Amino acid sequence: MPQPTLYLQYHISLPDADTGDILIARLSESGMEGFEEQDQMLIASGPASGIDREEVARLLNSLGLTFTVQELANQNWNALWESSFDPVQVEDFVAIRAAFHPPVAGVAHELVITPKMSFGTGHHATTWLMVQAMQGLNFAGKKVLDFGTGTGVLAILAEKLGAPDILAIDIDEWSIDNAAENAAVNQATRIRLLLANAIPAQEADFDLLLANINRHIIEANMDAMYRATAAGGYCLLSGLLAEDEGVVTGKAMAAGFTPQETRERKGWISVLLKK
Repeated sequence: MPQPTLYLQYHISLPDADTGDILIARLSESGMEGFEEQDQMLIASGPASGIDREEVARLLNSLGLTFTVQELANQNWNALWESSFDPVQVEDFVAIRAAFHPPVAGVAHELVITPKMSFGTGHHATTWLMVQAMQGLNFAGKKVLDFGTGTGVLAILAEKLGAPDILAIDIDEWSIDNAAENAAVNQATRIRLLLANAIPAQEADFDLLLANINRHIIEANMDAMYRATAAGGYCLLSGLLAEDEGVVTGKAMAAGFTPQETRERKGWISVLLKK
């Protein structure tokens, strides 16, 4: 399988945590795929072929942020992920850890996720919010779509919560491969993985649709998500800043959804919609 051989890693100095949260949203639209938040530092990485260096530099300079850039090979990228990946716990509901971590006691579900190049370890507030919100939804016997699956973490959790039929879509071939690896490790056998940049027209009647992506992709696909959701079904969205709520819920209502609930964490939100 052809793979990019070069990645860019930006080390960006931050004045405060709120700047980091907003910056992640902006950089994710500029080709960045991996983010690690440290004390007064954001490390953002992505394939060199997909990043406009001048655009990123203009953004960071406009915000008055200092930064350095490194070039990394594939194997160094994976080593970075593994060395920086600490276990994540969402209340007493779910723990997300790598295979090299010891088991986490006292949670209802434990997921073993090795993220590599994919987004979705639970570290970011949006994944945390999605997992927390999934606790209040009934997945037993339900048909589920995970649109923008990343590591496959939400699809795997959906199966553990009783979903017998799960379609997980991602535009990135590496994410599909990584999600397949993580599904195997977690003995998740009811997930169909599909490399695609849109929801296929023949895929419909999903009781639950999960989409942790970004505002622009959500807006562009709102009508398609409404079409794919079964009557009475739910659509759970994140990858959204708190300031996006009005625009996104307005777009959702125009498509036919009814907003049910909004959760917030560190300036990010998840939105639950019903068809």
